[in-house]
Amino acid sequence: MHIFFLRPLRFAALFALTLAVIVLCPPAPVFAQIGVAIMFGPPPIPVYDQPICPGDGYLWTPGYWAYDYDLGDYYWVPGTWILAPEVGLLWTPGWWGWSGEGFVFHEGYWGPHVGFYGGINYGFGYFGLGFQGGRWDHGHFCDNRAVLNVNITDMHNVYNTTVYHENVNHVSFNGGNGGIDVHPRPEEIAAEHDRHIPPLAAQTEHIQQARSNPQLRATANMGRPPIAATEKPGEFSGHGVAAAKAAGGAYTPRTNARAGSPVHPRDLPAVEHPALPSTGNQKQDHKNQQEQDKMLAKQQQERDKLQQQQDKEHQQLAKRNADDAARQQVEQRHQQQTQQMQQRHQQQTQQMQQRMAPAPRSDSHPR
Repeated sequence: MHIFFLRPLRFAALFALTLAVIVLCPPAPVFAQIGVAIMFGPPPIPVYDQPICPGDGYLWTPGYWAYDYDLGDYYWVPGTWILAPEVGLLWTPGWWGWSGEGFVFHEGYWGPHVGFYGGINYGFGYFGLGFQGGRWDHGHFCDNRAVLNVNITDMHNVYNTTVYHENVNHVSFNGGNGGIDVHPRPEEIAAEHDRHIPPLAAQTEHIQQARSNPQLRATANMGRPPIAATEKPGEFSGHGVAAAKAAGGAYTPRTNARAGSPVHPRDLPAVEHPALPSTGNQKQDHKNQQEQDKMLAKQQQERDKLQQQQDKEHQQLAKRNADDAARQQVEQRHQQQTQQMQQRHQQQTQQMQQRMAPAPRSDSHPR
């Protein structure tokens, strides 16, 4: 799915176009909530042991790399055990995929079937297709002890089925340079149309706690997080914490720089004060300079005002512990606002320069 920014259309034309699309094009499956594209993929999935299951009814949600738009860095969200919101529901992990213009995150969800998660091998039953770590049976979740770390002395809803899988790499994204080359299967497309439940409150709090931990940032741990998995959500210390044994592969931190695609006003280059061409009239040149200074000062004020507004929205997101999908939606809007303002300022500058350009002189003389 791609996002297109269209110029304003008349309502009638837009309505007619919408009807044509509805009539001619059947609905396509949607696999993402798209936000601002990241220009480099996340680190490989680290190598770590799974903490023991804390009890009956807990399902495993694998760890993954999330992205902090404020810091411009990936951070590891530890895998953890959590109680399902309803009997019969399974967790489909979130995943990163190449959109053609950058990497975007597809948020995970609860549903009656496991859907597409990019073909990523998260381990512990999530080997790229479906889930082989357990199943629901007469209202009880049964764990496959051949895949999951369960105490068979205390837990009785278990079975033992060996799972063979070919995907043994640690690549953490789909598509792009070096990514997993896998597309959704029919059953995964069908699962996308099931009733879904978004991440639970305990999961979003778990994510926010990971986001606030500097040690979990990729630039700090180089792909080997000290907290790779936890026994329960939010428990980032104690005996139930598992550290990564190794990084999943080499990782070189990069910045999300992309010329022409600023997200916030602070990402824009400084306002320039170009020298105006001389008109040959000192009084007119002085007047033109004053007019340009006034315009540039107003543009700087608009930048500052928009940045303050966006900073306030960032604070509101942090205050309500917004999830990654909500943050991506806000960043998408911020990018659109910033680029529209930049284009408007560029047009203003060009129009002023054209208006102030000295009239061309004729060098021809009558013979």
